[in-house]
Amino acid sequence: MDAAVRRNSVPAERAAPFYTFVGAVITVAVVVSAASISRLPEQLPDLPTAFWLMAALAVLCDYRPFAPPGPRQSSAVFPSICFTFAILLAWGLGPAILVQAAAVVSSSIRLRHATWRAVFNVAQYALALGAAEAVLRGFGEAAFAQGTGPTWIDVVAASVAAAAWFVVKYGTVTIAVRLHAGGNWWRTFRHGLAFESVSIGALLLLAPILVGGPASQSVALIPLMLVPLFAVYRMSRLSAEQEHLARLDPLTGLANRKALLAEVHEQATLHCARAAAGAPDQHFALLLLDLDRFKHVNDALGHAVGDRLLIDVSDRLVRAVGPADVVARLGGDEFAILTPRLTDADGARALADRIVVALAEPVSLDGLPLDVAGSIGIALFPEHGDDFATLMRHADVAMYDAKHRRDTVVVYTPESDHNTPERLSLLGDLRRALDPDLVSPAAGEITMYYQPQIEIQTGAVVGVEALLRWRHAKRGMVDPEELIKVAEQSAVMRLLTRRVVDDVVEQLAKWQAAGVHLRAAVNVSIRDLHTLEIVDQIKERLARFEVAPEQLQLEITEGALMADPRRVLATISELAKLGVAIALDDFGTGYSSMQHLRRLPLTEVKVDRSFVLGMATDADDHAIVRTVIDLAGALGLRVVAEGVEDERTWRLLRGVGCHVAQGWFYARPMPAEELVDWLGRYRPLNPS
Repeated sequence: MDAAVRRNSVPAERAAPFYTFVGAVITVAVVVSAASISRLPEQLPDLPTAFWLMAALAVLCDYRPFAPPGPRQSSAVFPSICFTFAILLAWGLGPAILVQAAAVVSSSIRLRHATWRAVFNVAQYALALGAAEAVLRGFGEAAFAQGTGPTWIDVVAASVAAAAWFVVKYGTVTIAVRLHAGGNWWRTFRHGLAFESVSIGALLLLAPILVGGPASQSVALIPLMLVPLFAVYRMSRLSAEQEHLARLDPLTGLANRKALLAEVHEQATLHCARAAAGAPDQHFALLLLDLDRFKHVNDALGHAVGDRLLIDVSDRLVRAVGPADVVARLGGDEFAILTPRLTDADGARALADRIVVALAEPVSLDGLPLDVAGSIGIALFPEHGDDFATLMRHADVAMYDAKHRRDTVVVYTPESDHNTPERLSLLGDLRRALDPDLVSPAAGEITMYYQPQIEIQTGAVVGVEALLRWRHAKRGMVDPEELIKVAEQSAVMRLLTRRVVDDVVEQLAKWQAAGVHLRAAVNVSIRDLHTLEIVDQIKERLARFEVAPEQLQLEITEGALMADPRRVLATISELAKLGVAIALDDFGTGYSSMQHLRRLPLTEVKVDRSFVLGMATDADDHAIVRTVIDLAGALGLRVVAEGVEDERTWRLLRGVGCHVAQGWFYARPMPAEELVDWLGRYRPLNPS
């Protein structure tokens, strides 16, 4: 186990304690080994050929040691350990320290270690050998030194001495790494413990076999020990390579989620240690990148081309970041970048901007240029979280916020996070209210309210809009906007839509049986329109309850269209073929409205209430409403104005030719049973 550090330089805030420890280890090692070293001039002339052969093999083998990659470059397989422990058993502490020192010098030359580091390594080995010597003396073990057949107690003594050697050596390395790099004591201790206890343990326990077998029988047998030593070397190397590969993405060679988690944990520990030491405030950032339209590449060109695109993107990311940054692929088209030692969010934004520039140039695959772009979310330590899970979740929130806002880079803000503890609790209650297997009185009751839609020219009730209501057992009526915000970011949204469609279609059948024929409009979310599942569900429910498709209308927003126009268009086209009417809700508040009116199979547009509410007092709002009605009329579309709350607005809408209106001027949303009573009492307004 080489005393290990990532670099020979030591951070200023830890330099004093680190070098104090190094000096203490060297001093104690000199004291422990002084007496044994002083007797070496008398011992060396009498040492046998077996000793000199072992010493030569120890020095030669350590010239090319194997140390697995990683922050703790431990001496996992230094063959000299086997030979010097065998020398300790047979000829004592002095010769063992001498040979081990020569082997350390050999490996230090090869690895280009600083002089102080080589001296520190010699001192560690001297302490470990001294501890093993003390154990052997305590047991009174002498069989290996005398060349007699070892007994069970001798084997036990050698094993306990090997354990003492390992504890002292591993312990000094752990303390040195902790003082040098900071971090958590327990994490530093257990890092590599399993690997090193097996590999070093094998080297130490081969020593009694070496000195009790080949060394005592024939010097010519000693070189044969290189075979099991090579086996230990191969075992250690394969183990280290497997551990290394387990932290890599197999396609791109970048770090994977497991490696990123470990790096974030280490950076968090280091920053906390620096803060505790009074260092200036420092931050690190986690950037989450999700490629846009990657699924389209896979669908159109195949996964092989998609894989090549990901490899090219990973190469660009590596070139765009700094040498201390960590780039990881989390799966699919999602990447993460960890950048340490920032002063504020501007540094993270600067890195994100470099990444955007790096991805701006199209990727050429087989002569076909493919545009690459993505959305980047940023979370900062410690402002946005102090652990991997929290930082990842907040970076994910920021990334989806960037997609929603059609921005490229967004830094996390609590205002955009719909997953606060309170909302997560509410989401759990909503799931229990919707799932028949989880239903609980504490979750409350999901019901549907219906608001009438009135034909302005005739005053006839032509339809209703179905509006979701949730009466929570503890919170009372949950605000509908809050309910949708809670649900739409999770799979619960599909459960909610399924429940709404089921309830509304069943209610249409009940009204039909009672002689009430109405069209019901149902709002659907972005998630509902990304698959054809909703088409199959509606088709099945209409057939089961014998409801005509024309009695059901789905309302979609322009925001849903912009999220994924291709998939949304495919879904609503299938619904239109089924005979279900499609309405464009909140018209005028989204993007590319003219294009949508021309391309989509619409039957109706709904003028947003923000324009309707102001049209009686604001000339601009009045002009917007009139323009929308004229445009829709030219395209053969029905126009519904929502938010009609007074007679003046109703008369203005009638004057500009609006077809249908809904709002509190006519009626508030109400439960289904109240609607039937309301219909019995309703009298159309006199248009004069």
